[in-house]
Amino acid sequence: MQKRPITEFIEKTSPRLEALYGENQAPLILDVITSLLQSHISVSRTLRNERWDQNDVILIAYGDSILASDRPPLKTLNKFLKKYLEGLVSTVHILPFFPYSSDDGFSVIDYKEVNPELGDWKDISAIRQDFDLMIDLVINHVSRESLWFIDFINDRPPASYFFIEMDPQVDLSEVVRPRKSKVLTPVHTHRGTKHVWSTFSEDQIDLNFANPNVLLEIIQILLLYLRQGGRFIRLDAIAYLWKKLGTSCINLEQTHEVVKLLRDIMETASPDCVLLTETNLPNDQNLSYYGEGDEAHMIYQFSLAPLLLHALHRGTSHYLNKWAESCCSAPAGCTFLNFTASHDGIGVRPAEGLIPQGELDALIEAMHGFGGYVSMKNNPDGTDSPYEINISYFDALRGTSNGIDQWQVPRFLTSQAIMLAIKGIPALYIQSLIAAPNDIAGVEKTGRTRSINRRKWDYGELKGLLNNPFTPNCLVLHELQRLLKIRKQQAAFHPDAKQDILSLGGEFFGVRRQERGGGQEILAISNLTEWPQHLCLQTLTGLSLNDYRFELIGGREVIVMEDTTILQPYQTVWLSNSAIET
Repeated sequence: MQKRPITEFIEKTSPRLEALYGENQAPLILDVITSLLQSHISVSRTLRNERWDQNDVILIAYGDSILASDRPPLKTLNKFLKKYLEGLVSTVHILPFFPYSSDDGFSVIDYKEVNPELGDWKDISAIRQDFDLMIDLVINHVSRESLWFIDFINDRPPASYFFIEMDPQVDLSEVVRPRKSKVLTPVHTHRGTKHVWSTFSEDQIDLNFANPNVLLEIIQILLLYLRQGGRFIRLDAIAYLWKKLGTSCINLEQTHEVVKLLRDIMETASPDCVLLTETNLPNDQNLSYYGEGDEAHMIYQFSLAPLLLHALHRGTSHYLNKWAESCCSAPAGCTFLNFTASHDGIGVRPAEGLIPQGELDALIEAMHGFGGYVSMKNNPDGTDSPYEINISYFDALRGTSNGIDQWQVPRFLTSQAIMLAIKGIPALYIQSLIAAPNDIAGVEKTGRTRSINRRKWDYGELKGLLNNPFTPNCLVLHELQRLLKIRKQQAAFHPDAKQDILSLGGEFFGVRRQERGGGQEILAISNLTEWPQHLCLQTLTGLSLNDYRFELIGGREVIVMEDTTILQPYQTVWLSNSAIET
C-alpha cells in the first residue's frame, strides 16, 4: 500500500481507538490494524469513477430463495439472476450464506466459510462475474455453536474473553431490545453456570467489543469479504454493538466510533466500496449513523416502507410528504438504500412520531386482516409494543382501509415505482420482484412469523408462474423489469441528483429530480387512490406540463389540455423535460 493512504488512516483512526480503548492500548491495536491493511490484497478490478450512479439497483435474496434438484442453491440463484435480471440489477445482496444454527443465517457459526448446503466460494465468485456483491457482516453476535463460543465454554483463551458475562441480579431494565426474551442466557461452562448477554435470542450470543481482540478478529473478517469481492458491506444489528451498564445499550458513542473505524478501513483498503448500517429504529436515530458524513456511506430508509404502506392504505400522501420534505437529506458522499420489503418485516418503530398512533394501530389491524402478523418487543417499563409487521409487501397492498379490492397489482406497482424514483439507491427483495403472497405454510412449518415473507421457491414452479402472462407474478416481474430498464438511462435518477417534494394534494405523491449541473429533470408523480385524479400541475406547483412533455413509463409525449392531465387509479408517470431513448 502507498504510504499516504496509510498515513491518513493512522491520523483518523488513532483518536477513535483512544476513545474506545484508552491511550495505552490504542497504539498497539493501531499497529496490528495497520499491519493487516498493509498485507491486504484488494480484489483485482477496475475502480469505479463514482461510488454509485443511476445504474445501481440492488436485489436482496437468500442463497436458497430458489431451489432446483439438479444443482446447489447458489447456482440456481445465479441462473435466475442471469435469466431475469442481467443488465437491470447491478448488485446482489445474498443474505448470510455462512454455516449457521438459527435465524435463517443470522446466527453465524463460521464467518469465513460458505454454507455447504448452498455451495462454496466458487459459486459466490461466479455470481460476482456479472453482479456486484453485498455481504453481511453479522457483527453483534455469533452462534452458540461457533468455535469462539465453544472455546468460551471450555475456558480457552483468547475466545474465553470474547463474550459478556453478567450477574443475573444486575439491573438491566434500561436496556432497549427488539425482542421479548431475556437479556441474559444461562450457559453451562467448565467454570460453572455463566450468564451471557444475548440481545436477540439464546442462540445468538453478543460479542464483547470492549475487548480489542474481538475488534481485530472482525476486521480480519471484513478484509476477507473485501478480498472475496464484496463491494457493499452490511453491518447487521449494529446499533446494539456496545454495552455499558446504566445506559440503554443502544446507539452508544462507542458504537458510532466502531462504525467510523470500519469505514476508515474500507476506504483505505477498497476505496470504492460502500458501508451500510442496518438500524431498524426511529427515524432520527437511524439518521445518526451518517455521523458528520464520516460514518456509514449508506443507511436503510426504514421509514419509507411503513409510510408508503400507510399512504396507499389511506389514499393520502400527507404523512409521507411531511417526512420526505424534512428527512430525506443525506450528507455529501452518503446516500440512502430505499426499500419497501426485505427478509425482515415492515418496521413499526421507524414510523414512530411520523404517523399518529391511532392510524398506525389501524394499519396494523388491517394487516392482520390481510393475513399478516405483528412481532412485539419488550420496553424498559415492562410493557410490550409492536416492533414489526410480518407480511409480504404484495399482500400488504391487497386492499385499503375500505377492505380488499381488485387493485392489488397496480397498487403494488405504484409502491415500487415511488421507491425507484426517490433519492437514493433502490433495493428490491426477491419476494417482491415476483409478487410473492404470504407464505402461511412457511410460518406453520417453522413456527416463526418472519417466514411469511421468506418462501423458498421451486425453480420449475416459479418459471411456470413467470411464463404465464395472466399471473400476478408475471405481470409484476415484467413491469418491474421495464421500469428498471427505463430508470437506469435517466441521469436525473442518479442517487445524488437533487430532489424536491411536490405539493400536489393528498391524492398524489410527487418528486422533482434534477440532474446534477443542470440538464434532465423528471417529475415522478403517482396517484395514490383507486379513482382517476385530475392533475393541475401549474396551479399546484407553478410548473408547467408543457416543460415536461415526455412521459417515460408510457413512452409517449404528454398531450396537454389547459395544463391538466388525468392519472388513472394507481398510475405513475415519469415526466421528463427531455426524450431519453428507452
